Amino acid sequence: MTYSIVARDKKTGEFGVAVQSHYFQVSPAVPWALAGVGAVATQSMVNISYGPLGLELMQAGYTAEQALKALTAGDPHADVRQCAIVDAAGNVAAHTGSKCIPAAGHKLGDGFSVQANLMEKDTVWAAMADAYLSTDAPLAERMMAALDAAEAEGGDIRGKQSAAMLVVAATATGRPWEDRIIDLRVEDAAEPLVELRRLLRIKRAYMTAGDADHLEESGDLPAAIAKLKEAIEIAPDMIELRFWAGLTFAQGGDLDGGCKLIGEAVNKDSRWLETINRLVAVERLPGDLASSIQARLAANAQRL
Repeated sequence: MTYSIVARDKKTGEFGVAVQSHYFQVSPAVPWALAGVGAVATQSMVNISYGPLGLELMQAGYTAEQALKALTAGDPHADVRQCAIVDAAGNVAAHTGSKCIPAAGHKLGDGFSVQANLMEKDTVWAAMADAYLSTDAPLAERMMAALDAAEAEGGDIRGKQSAAMLVVAATATGRPWEDRIIDLRVEDAAEPLVELRRLLRIKRAYMTAGDADHLEESGDLPAAIAKLKEAIEIAPDMIELRFWAGLTFAQGGDLDGGCKLIGEAVNKDSRWLETINRLVAVERLPGDLASSIQARLAANAQRL
């Protein structure tokens, strides 16, 4: 009772799964992916074991098609299951059991598969494929476009409730916390795709801010500041981003610009002022700079 997409990005080698369903907390059930191995979507009277077992089979050298055949061959209820797999080489395979509730079906493409069941119309999966292929964007945003296209085509006949997106790296680093690039979950919402897209935007902003941190650590403060400006443009509503960016601006010599951003955070919640004091206490911020920031904030407040 779900629509989903599994894909491997040909440019980056990343693997991804994205899904929406009228089902509470779809994220622990449908999307599975492992860096350097592949991705699995398991749905329709879901057999959750298809996810981890499919990944294990591909780790052992099975192709997507071989893994899917092994999964369904060992399942006495395969006729009610729907599953799609993409492997490390970009091979895809999908199964829609004969007893999946209509409208149900799937469509394979170059490095991706879209699948759906219990849809309002049997045009949903074709619309998903078209949207994915016609969107020029990173993998996550292309998968998001596929989900939006499914909903625009009528989506799940029962309505909508939860959504999830998972993107992992092309190759495993041995550090799974780094390999899991995007992991977003909307467990219960009136408009799960709207919320998923919002979360993806915020995630991109924080990823950009993370790039800024790396640049600052390497000593390239001007490049870090440029990245922070980019992050703020992506998610201008994220007050925390504005606060930390403001500190970096101030440390880079732009006290006016930094205090403007910090002041916006303080206006939302005065406890950000105490945060400055605590950063000084652990030598994360020079005391003289903190004093300059606080004096400038006080002067600005008086002018207001």
